[in-house]
Amino acid sequence: KIKKTGVPIILDFDDSIWLMDVSDANKKMAWLKNPAKTSKIIELSNLVITGNEYLQSYSKKINNNTIIIPTTIDTSLYKKTHAGKTDDDTVIIGWSGSITTLKHFKTALRILIKLKKKYRKKIKIEVIGDGNYANRVLEIKGKWWKAETEVKDLSRFDIGIMPLPDDKWTWGKCGLKGLQYMALEIPTVMSPVGVNTEIIRDGVNGFLATTGEEWVEKLSLLIESPELREKLGKAGRQTVVEKYSLEANKQKWLDAFKSVL
Repeated sequence: KIKKTGVPIILDFDDSIWLMDVSDANKKMAWLKNPAKTSKIIELSNLVITGNEYLQSYSKKINNNTIIIPTTIDTSLYKKTHAGKTDDDTVIIGWSGSITTLKHFKTALRILIKLKKKYRKKIKIEVIGDGNYANRVLEIKGKWWKAETEVKDLSRFDIGIMPLPDDKWTWGKCGLKGLQYMALEIPTVMSPVGVNTEIIRDGVNGFLATTGEEWVEKLSLLIESPELREKLGKAGRQTVVEKYSLEANKQKWLDAFKSVL
């Protein structure tokens, strides 16, 4: 009906939404999901904007007028603050996500348990996104995500992690949480999946880790060196400012909208 009015339609997406992905949190509602509608909406759109090349490659098979604009961070809002910090020497390793992506955090549990045994009270693990989540071994009590406190809550982290399985769903991920950590000068460790390999230059503005051994090794380096945390944190912020900030991408957005008006 909208298409018939002649009003331009712009679709922007940053996940592999044509695939069926069901988490424990939403499995009861899985019958409502209709991933097949994605191709129809792409076909009807005057312009499609995607967050990475993998998403673009899918969309372009249906609609050639598909462009890439990466996940964009407002760096005037996401900037380093000490509001949530404590005064002790505990190093906080943090993960932020949602109830539906908590399964990705759980892929790092064995790694974090090894680190907890190694460093004991020197480290603390925090989870934002599910206030009901708890892990007795790691002494985790989850927090609910809140827009109004997100920057303060994330700013408690000394290290941010973004573990991901390597599959077709995660190939569509556009690195939002990692970029938020980086914008806040939080040294970031990511799985080298999808766009993460474009965002992170290993050892320069963050770390990439594949195996459990690599995760333990690189997180240990950061736990033991405040200087390395500061160095990678500042380099991560600079990456976001130059490539993934609102300022760096605003003209792309304006040009995209003008192109269909």
